[in-house]
Amino acid sequence: MVSEHIVKSFDDELNRLASMIAEMGGHAESQLADAISALSRRDETLASSVIIQDVRLDTLETEIDAQVIRMLALRQPQALDLRAVIVALKISAELERIGDYAKNVAKRTLTLIQAAAVGTASNTIVRMGAIAGSMISNVIDAYLNADIIKAEEVRARDHDVDQMHTSLFRELLTYMMEDPRNITACTHLLFIAKNIERIGDHVTNIAENVHFLVAGQIPGHDRPKSDFSSSTIVNVEDNAP
Repeated sequence: MVSEHIVKSFDDELNRLASMIAEMGGHAESQLADAISALSRRDETLASSVIIQDVRLDTLETEIDAQVIRMLALRQPQALDLRAVIVALKISAELERIGDYAKNVAKRTLTLIQAAAVGTASNTIVRMGAIAGSMISNVIDAYLNADIIKAEEVRARDHDVDQMHTSLFRELLTYMMEDPRNITACTHLLFIAKNIERIGDHVTNIAENVHFLVAGQIPGHDRPKSDFSSSTIVNVEDNAP
């Protein structure tokens, strides 16, 4: 991703930043996958492990912050070099938030394990998680290879996550209306689905930062958005016998 400079140590520092971002991305992807697996398998041990492992992302973000401050102070980078340093800082913050959302999925899974399963909602969440996980992997590849086309493809995939979130929102509301005993489990599933939808948004932010890194400007068109859960209404009459 980085070019060669007269001062080789600066290249080493840029490559170190990229390596730490790659490690963060891999850890965030793994953390999300484990959280979704714990939900699907109702695995309390795995869910607890996800919560504990989140500290690694926090540590990496702190290390990247320190590295960026040092590079800005000592190297005073300009143009593409400056963008590379600033983008690394921004991406690390996005990945740390992704880890937080994965941790939240695991926390709610621990509660859901105590309740009876509701319909097929968990299957939809598993599919949402798989899409979000692949987005994380692809956007890190786009960053490491300065691939603006791949970044745009990731950005477009957020549309799929949004659509699934809206559909699941309606499904879970229906379950709650059919049987009030479903309310507790469905409420936690709604929060889990929203966490995954937000992960998609943060991955999209990373894709836009990759675009900025390569082109020197943010994408010139609005990001696709298909999450209409905030305006979704399910009428009682629609579910009446």
